[in-house]
Amino acid sequence: MVDGKHKTFVRKKILFVFLCCAGLLGALLGRLLYLMVYEAEHYSNLATDLHERERSIKAARGRILDTNGVVIADSKTVCSISVIHNQIEDAEEVIRVLSDELDLSEEYVRKRVEKYSSIEKIKSNVDKEIGDRIRTYELAGVKVDEDSKRYYPYGELASKVLGFTGSDNQGIIGLEVVYDEFLAGKSGTILTVTDAKGIEIEEAGERRIEPVAGLDLQLTIDINIQQYATQLAYQAMEAKQAEGVSIIVMKPDSGEILAMVDVPEFDLNEPYEISEEVKQSNPEADDQTLLNQIWRNGCISDTYEPGSTFKMVTAATALENDVVSKESSFYCPGYVMVEDRRIRCHKVAGHGSQDFVHATMNSCNPVFVTVGSKIGVDRFYESFEKLGLLSKTGVDLPGEATTIMHKKENVEAVELATISFGQSFQITPIQLITTAAEIVNGGNRVTPHFGKLVWDAQTGQSTALQFPVSEGVLSEETSAQMREILEMVVSEGGGKNAKIEGVRIGGKTATSETLPRGRGVYIASFVGFAPADDPQVIALVIINHPQGQYYGGTIAAPVIKKLFENILPYLGVIDYNEINSENQLEE
Repeated sequence: MVDGKHKTFVRKKILFVFLCCAGLLGALLGRLLYLMVYEAEHYSNLATDLHERERSIKAARGRILDTNGVVIADSKTVCSISVIHNQIEDAEEVIRVLSDELDLSEEYVRKRVEKYSSIEKIKSNVDKEIGDRIRTYELAGVKVDEDSKRYYPYGELASKVLGFTGSDNQGIIGLEVVYDEFLAGKSGTILTVTDAKGIEIEEAGERRIEPVAGLDLQLTIDINIQQYATQLAYQAMEAKQAEGVSIIVMKPDSGEILAMVDVPEFDLNEPYEISEEVKQSNPEADDQTLLNQIWRNGCISDTYEPGSTFKMVTAATALENDVVSKESSFYCPGYVMVEDRRIRCHKVAGHGSQDFVHATMNSCNPVFVTVGSKIGVDRFYESFEKLGLLSKTGVDLPGEATTIMHKKENVEAVELATISFGQSFQITPIQLITTAAEIVNGGNRVTPHFGKLVWDAQTGQSTALQFPVSEGVLSEETSAQMREILEMVVSEGGGKNAKIEGVRIGGKTATSETLPRGRGVYIASFVGFAPADDPQVIALVIINHPQGQYYGGTIAAPVIKKLFENILPYLGVIDYNEINSENQLEE
């Protein structure tokens, strides 16, 4: 009986073990079936990845062109040199050749050649001629891949506007970074098959995923105007031994920027070079600080006291609010008292009796202090908001600074007085010219911009870039009055050095002393537009810290005169032949 029970127990035990084994086998078969059928693609890709090496191919970055289609930023073919450790047969020969051809130290190359990695980059952006020469050595384990590098045919021209790219072909500063999503394109890859040791299987060849080139970007910049404005800026900087000169040229009705100069500029093809002169000027600064200074675009990133050019805003606000008319009468004894502070006129003896037009022509501080007090804090700040002065312009460049203005609740009589003639606050050059544009263009706030359109060179499809315009921020009547007054500033007033015979030009001069005052350090500026009755072009020049004569009407206005003499006929705004004919008829 015991034997029977024992046998039954053994049989049950065997059956249990059998069922467990069968269950396990079934589970394994099920898992195998799942992996082979449902996960086949996933594990196939993993296996492929294990035996494939990937090398990136940079996409050709889209070109940047000026408004006439002239290429001002392009891409040229270069090479990237890499090594694959497991494929190298003669390490010493590889080290010798690469260090010689690439002008690199043996130590640097050896460290990368002997590194156990799937692929190690030695150098990128190598001239194609050198890359082709390295290929002729037929060195096992050395890969020479063609790549794309940014190239700027005009060197330093518009450098602080265009910006440049890094080694990865992505934008670093300027328009290159703002429009990177259009310009960058999509990188491609080269895929090669290797065995378990990482040795490339020659019979397997290679697979390529071709890069997709970036879109081209056309700008509003006119390279001819940019070149001439740059030439004038350097001439003014040298003549006045100034620290820098900025010039902006814009279409006042659209905000299209035809030129933006901020000298000294830098070579876009060698953006990381720092001259000895720059190093000596700030010996305590590290290289990155110096580079940031070199790359900084003062037209949009730096603020300054606008001085008398801001009287355009005060005048427009006063006319718009019926605080004054062109015929309003004032008296200037040479100063005005605001609380316990004496604010002087630049003419010590004073201008005597004058109407508002002549007060503007004379740039008379006492009159504008009086006008400012009549406007009052509330209406002044309402006007600032409406004109867009307290916000950024929205220009399509990175790093735009904001107006530094008193808080409204902190503005007392003295602050109101100094604001009225352009002191005790700071704005950017781009803000000033944009505000001046709306004052003379009929009262519309435009967005200053460089982008015009993007297009696909392969398909020919293009997309125009749009920028907002706020209409009616100033009445057409006030704008017309301002054009008339500012034309008289040039024809008979302080801006007469910008006058061109036979051409109607309007404008306003400024001379402001930098803080802290009393050091004799000034900024001279002039904003001008033409034709005065129907502005097609507006321009601003700022001369920072000139030596000797420093008045805006004396040294800045002539720069705009030269600029307009050159670009107005070029743009078809004026015809000197017609002007000469009319002058002869009058005679």
